[in-house]
Amino acid sequence: MSALRAIRETAEVAAARRDRRPLVALESSVLAQGLPIPANREAERRMRRAVEQAGAVPAITAVLRGEPALGLNGADLERFLARDGVRKVSARDIAVAMVAGADGATTVAATLAIAVAAGVRVFATGGIGGVHREPPFDESADLAELARSPMVVVCAGAKSILDLPGTLERLESYGVTVLGYRTDEFPGFFTTRSGLPVPARADTAAEVAAVARAAWAIGRPGAVLVTNPPPAAHALDPAEVASAVDEALARAREAGVRGAAITPFLLAGVERATGGRSLQTNLALLETNAALAGAIAVALAAPP
Repeated sequence: MSALRAIRETAEVAAARRDRRPLVALESSVLAQGLPIPANREAERRMRRAVEQAGAVPAITAVLRGEPALGLNGADLERFLARDGVRKVSARDIAVAMVAGADGATTVAATLAIAVAAGVRVFATGGIGGVHREPPFDESADLAELARSPMVVVCAGAKSILDLPGTLERLESYGVTVLGYRTDEFPGFFTTRSGLPVPARADTAAEVAAVARAAWAIGRPGAVLVTNPPPAAHALDPAEVASAVDEALARAREAGVRGAAITPFLLAGVERATGGRSLQTNLALLETNAALAGAIAVALAAPP
């Protein structure tokens, strides 16, 4: 059985393949674990609509009762939005979830693995994982998966709770191409600025597509990471975010929170400290990233 045939597809995704329409992969962990209810439902609606309005077809990845899936809708989507027995699945966990016959919400790393196996070339997410501030040896699986996934990945940089300079250095070490979309500065997820320059810039979806084609033409194995700042109207002040993250880190140390639990703990702390405004920023950047990913997918589908 080929990798493609092992992946379950919705009728919408299958029709898009048949008609050669561009696809955009979306993660499901942000819906089942990352965002609170009912904001997760709003995020799904806004991302789906943004991809469609750009002329592409959205495909949420997941593991459904043990089957890797490209496309999530109907009762399956409702189960994930309600978080009914859905586990969090990274790339390393896909095979385990398959054997267990489990429902799994895919992280960035797992979405990359499934999308690559299915031949999808564009993926939109919120913020990638990276190098943690405490402890510094704690690194997200997203980084290694980006290094071996020949895809265009649209994000708002790495999550603000992370060590952003360390994350950029690791991306360089792994050979991941990083582009700033209409910016010369690496965005900080909740913020448009981080003080860190990006190595290259693109101002149109067509430019991004050209860079991706060039990378694939010479057999580059890794991703083209497109960092798209959050909309200015929803972006938070860097000083406010830094203070909120410091406070959340202190609480995490006191509570002994570590490992996989640290990211949701810190993000929830930032949300409390900003009076919920960080959640609105998250929703806005998810939507704009999906729109840009849709435009890039359309550009890639056009003749060069």
